[in-house]
Amino acid sequence: MTTTDVTAVPATTSHRGSPIPTGAMIMTRFMELRKRRGLMIALLAVNIGVPTLFLVVRLIAHAVAPHSYGPAGGYSIFEDLIAGLMYIFGFIVAATLGCTAGSVDLTEGMFRHLVVTGRSRLALYFARIPAGLMIIVPVVAAGIIIVCSVCVVAAPTKLSFDGISNMPAGLSRQGFLTWAEDHPKLTICELGYRYQGGPNTPNQVQCGPNNEVVVVNNQAGSITATPATKAEMRNQAIKSAEQNYKSYATTFLSPPVKLMIETGLWVELWAVIGFLVGLGLSSLMGQRTVPVVLLIVYEIVLTPLFSRNAIPHLINAQRALVGLAMVHIEPAGLPAVFGGGRGGGGGGQILPESTTVAVIVIIAWIVVWTALGAWRMSKRDA
Repeated sequence: MTTTDVTAVPATTSHRGSPIPTGAMIMTRFMELRKRRGLMIALLAVNIGVPTLFLVVRLIAHAVAPHSYGPAGGYSIFEDLIAGLMYIFGFIVAATLGCTAGSVDLTEGMFRHLVVTGRSRLALYFARIPAGLMIIVPVVAAGIIIVCSVCVVAAPTKLSFDGISNMPAGLSRQGFLTWAEDHPKLTICELGYRYQGGPNTPNQVQCGPNNEVVVVNNQAGSITATPATKAEMRNQAIKSAEQNYKSYATTFLSPPVKLMIETGLWVELWAVIGFLVGLGLSSLMGQRTVPVVLLIVYEIVLTPLFSRNAIPHLINAQRALVGLAMVHIEPAGLPAVFGGGRGGGGGGQILPESTTVAVIVIIAWIVVWTALGAWRMSKRDA
């Protein structure tokens, strides 16, 4: 009797229980999000549509009436579009996308069908992260590229600084002082000077009626004003220039390349945080509407309020706000998003916080909300 050797064929290993999502799972989630036309329109409108429309209108207006309408680009336009629009509303639409991604299976009754396939619930959750980022990151990048391009190409040729429309750009400190000494009346009347002694400081050199520079003396309640000499005007102009140079040095005709790169990464990070927080919160709550409302209130109301007003015994909790942390790592060439300065606490000032603490807070928000969303997904009843 002849025996035949039979080579055993090893059984294929199933990866259905792996928490790591496959490429097919990620692309499925990507297609599901992309098919939501209303959400995609809102995402494109905020990050690309509105900035583009604004810039196109300014380009046309400047081309038709250049004396009535300023250049379409430049540093100030860049500041307004980034800090006033794309940063704040970009977070909101990114969070809305995250809330949709985290709740769509539950709201449409598909969660049970996904679970019975045997796929890991963690994999089902983690697949949503790269799928959403594949939408958020390119859209935000496209909007920033459009804004930066127009602001550089259509930038003004003459610097406007504190009411002075023809000031030379890019002067060194000594060059700025020399320019002020050569234009004392313009410097004193437009740049001004903040006297440390207050309004009762004797012999104040300031701009009087009809832009005439005078020396004001307040003694025993008697105020006298005499015309300033050329030497007094030059000395005061240098003082004004020294006090205003820091602000001048961060004012440009067009945004510098370094600032544009840093700003792009900063806005992208905020949009990614918005998406991940929305994803985790909606997964935790099992719906979309309430998380979207909460995140809008957080961005528009709570973050500006708690970032500028120190509350006794709660200041450490305020420092745990990711919005405050993002303000503290904001590129130096941009204005504070919520107004005020970056230190001091109270009085309209942003609460003080070290860069290290800010980075830790940002990482903690990303990790904690992702972990909470994944945990709730793994424990949810099918």
